[in-house]
Amino acid sequence: MALFSYKAVDTDGAERAGTIDAVNIDVAITALQRRGLIISSIVPNEPNISILSRISIFDRVTNADIVMVSRQITTLFEAQISALHAFRLLASEARTPKLGEKLTAVANDIQSGSSISVALSRHPDVFSLFYINMVRAGEETGKLDETFSFLADYLDRNYEITQKARNALIYPAFIMFTFVTVMGLMMTLVIPNLASMLAEVGQDIPIYTKIVIGISNFLVRYILLVLILIVFAGIFLYRFGRTETGKEMLSRARMQIPAIGSIYQKLFLSRVTDNLSTMLKSGVQILHGLEITGSVVGDAVYKKILDAITIDVKGGLPVSDAFRKHPEIPGIIVAMLKIGEETGNMGHILETMSRYYRREVNIAVDTLVGLIEPFMIVALAVGVAALLASVLLPIYNIASGF
Repeated sequence: MALFSYKAVDTDGAERAGTIDAVNIDVAITALQRRGLIISSIVPNEPNISILSRISIFDRVTNADIVMVSRQITTLFEAQISALHAFRLLASEARTPKLGEKLTAVANDIQSGSSISVALSRHPDVFSLFYINMVRAGEETGKLDETFSFLADYLDRNYEITQKARNALIYPAFIMFTFVTVMGLMMTLVIPNLASMLAEVGQDIPIYTKIVIGISNFLVRYILLVLILIVFAGIFLYRFGRTETGKEMLSRARMQIPAIGSIYQKLFLSRVTDNLSTMLKSGVQILHGLEITGSVVGDAVYKKILDAITIDVKGGLPVSDAFRKHPEIPGIIVAMLKIGEETGNMGHILETMSRYYRREVNIAVDTLVGLIEPFMIVALAVGVAALLASVLLPIYNIASGF
């Protein structure tokens, strides 16, 4: 609902002013005219939005918002609240203005006769293809409350495991950034001063010291050029990474990184099995589930694999045999899929595999964080110490010779 301020004249010619709640301005005008008012002006009230909410980074719909909305819809449907009333209620209590606008638009479409899935599909920036197809399956089976509950649980699991994997890389990235920054400052500010002291003495210096001084002189003279090259390289990688070829190459390169690559592989395997399991339990056919999972898996390599599997399954190949053709798919998944085909319980089998890979990701991330923390600190200390020693030791030798 929206609030409108109006000015009007009643049947006695007296001026009237006030506010009215209505779905849109046309409904508001109709309601006022039924009261016998002649409208002179009517405008929507501007909502009281904070300055932070006006900034796009704060006024956005997050995964947590969609999880909460899904859980609230489940509760409302279980309480026999109509879809229209449910979305109107959620829109009025939305966390951000943008979420409120999206839910209001969905409610308006439902009021106009659209199904929930069609109304949601008009907002692909908020509701993914996976989400929309799950809702459509719920509409077809008449189990919308269960579907939204499945969606909330799925999004919660997916968000938790993705964030854990992502946060595991933040610390080493920060340490690497600190290491490069410290070494750069030493090379451009500290080493040149120490090198000038060695030059004044005029004695021979070790080869490793000459190398460090040479690198330092290069950076001092061409630091601007180095920074420009780094910026251009970053722009090139960003643009290349947006192409289909670039996405696949960078994805395969990411998978080859020791320790980190296996985490990403398990993460995407968990996402694939979880997607398929959730969709199968909601009544989506396996072929359609493969198509949708390929579009939302979030990795170019696994998208290509799932697209190829979809084509094979369309051609009549069993799902397990279609998965077996790709070396990126572990044998345990193929074996479990074979069991699922024979028992007719594919959804439960995939759910089991999803739990297994979520557990594997959690263990791998905890192990990586536990090992990488002391390793990175020691590497930073050793790097700085070696750099200083390469210049300070010759100075000490010269000083001890006097």
